[in-house]
Amino acid sequence: MTSPIEGDSVHVKFDDNRLLPQLYGEHDKHLAQIENRLGVSLISRGNHLAIKGPVDAADIARNALDALYRRLIKGQSVDAAEVDAAVRMARGGLDASSDDQPIIQTWKKRIAPRSPTQARYIEAITERDLVFGLGPAGTGKTYLAVCAAVAMMNTGQTEKIILSRPAVEAGERLGFLPGDMRDKVDPYLRPLYDALYDTMPGDQVARRMESGEIEIAPLAFMRGRTLSNAFVILDEAQNTTRMQMKMFLTRLGENSRMIVTGDLSQVDLPSGIQSGLSDAVEVLKDVEGACFIRFTDADVVRHDLVARIVRAYEARNPTNERR
Repeated sequence: MTSPIEGDSVHVKFDDNRLLPQLYGEHDKHLAQIENRLGVSLISRGNHLAIKGPVDAADIARNALDALYRRLIKGQSVDAAEVDAAVRMARGGLDASSDDQPIIQTWKKRIAPRSPTQARYIEAITERDLVFGLGPAGTGKTYLAVCAAVAMMNTGQTEKIILSRPAVEAGERLGFLPGDMRDKVDPYLRPLYDALYDTMPGDQVARRMESGEIEIAPLAFMRGRTLSNAFVILDEAQNTTRMQMKMFLTRLGENSRMIVTGDLSQVDLPSGIQSGLSDAVEVLKDVEGACFIRFTDADVVRHDLVARIVRAYEARNPTNERR
């Protein structure tokens, strides 16, 4: 692929015409997607493509298309999600198809970052013992953490995966709910199960949960334990109290790592109770070894409407972190 600049347009040429239907998408929907994201105009004539628009936006479009084209050369697929990822990465000056990007390889799939922040998050998870993933829903905070845990178990880098959430909706008074303990806690932990089953064969999940290699439990069950040789994830951490957060963080044992995820704009604690996550961000900001990765609406990888919803709420109340 070549991309000389001619006049007010960037002109690109693709060498393999057979890949263009996948690159452009059915009825050129991938090109339309890039046009909408960047405010540029893409005009295709055979294997030539003209990109018209602001210089910076045209350059981002060219780099995104280049990354998508090289995905196809490698035999990888291109869909709407990959187009969005390529645009996000190009905006951040990164190449979505580069072999230098951090990759998570699980039993069932290969996960690549879909935004520059996700790339930094994956690197932090694989290199640091304590990582906080902060930001709105849909940015991949929990999903990528679970994927990394599964990958490390698959390669023998960790002996155990421990996934936890505060059961705030039940006020931690699980005894008042019907059924046995698993029936009581499963509704609050379902997103963690979903991530596991998306990255591991179902029989592997069942077997490892039965053996205790994978443990999913409410935060209250962590008290009094030392978590060694484990990959520990605390999800929805904005709903912890200060004491719960301190209790959790001090469970960290030898050869273990902790990932704490949460959205400080969605605290469900009773009024007047400070979020343990908010407190930890302040208390640990200068502590060596603690790493904070902050996501924004630009990192939302769900439906495009989700990012617009996040932006609308942020515009209404930009300082909505509850303390």
